[in-house]
Amino acid sequence: MQDLKVTLVQADQKWENKQANFSNYDRLLENLEETDLIVLPEMFHTSFSMNATEFAETMNDSEGLNWLKLTARVKNVAIYTSLIIQESNHYYNRGVFVYPSGEVITYNKRKCFGLAGEDKIFNAGKNKTIVEYKGWKIQLQICYDLRFPEISRNGLDSNLSPFYDVVVYVANWPEKRKLHWQTLLTARSIENQCYSIGLNRVGEDGKGLVYSGDSQVSDPLGNTQSLITKKEEVKNVCLSKELLDKIRQDLPFLKD
Repeated sequence: MQDLKVTLVQADQKWENKQANFSNYDRLLENLEETDLIVLPEMFHTSFSMNATEFAETMNDSEGLNWLKLTARVKNVAIYTSLIIQESNHYYNRGVFVYPSGEVITYNKRKCFGLAGEDKIFNAGKNKTIVEYKGWKIQLQICYDLRFPEISRNGLDSNLSPFYDVVVYVANWPEKRKLHWQTLLTARSIENQCYSIGLNRVGEDGKGLVYSGDSQVSDPLGNTQSLITKKEEVKNVCLSKELLDKIRQDLPFLKD
């Protein structure tokens, strides 16, 4: 398994304005360095809106997915983010992992954020999703999921291999709870002996909530490998397979 190059795109999302967000991401990714995986914020082209009836798309007719597939193909990368999806009469805050080939693996956010009324509008997902990409096993998560360690618990399969190597959270997590964000991301790395990636937005949304970003990558010992604060930025980080294997070999906690 090779090292994994990840690009964090901490953006100032434009409130409920899909075209403006597409244009902004195009600008931010214009001079993209060689990478394997791009991570964008939660509800990447609307911001964290509860206006699902107006902004929902379907998997078969989605501006958001079309943009993600085109970008993944042109830049030859995978992309992970979320968007509002409607199926029948239900709405989901749906994570989408888009491969360069255009294949899409989905994850429905399992913990809806009651303080914002997300649980009144969106249906909660019921299943975990772990994707395999370039030899890495990646668990997909979304924002509020971070507060519930039981749904990201790592372990060993029948071959004594860990369930996953990286857990990725895409988020719209307000600045006033940044300590929780940073602490919980670190905890997920330590307790699961994995890399954790938390990609947050920055700026102010249409409801006046302020976001400081604080996008970070933590290694399996909980050390912060990368951190972005208070500004739009595109930052690259490399996840080391050698380090991951060494930590798991020296500290074989997952078997216990």
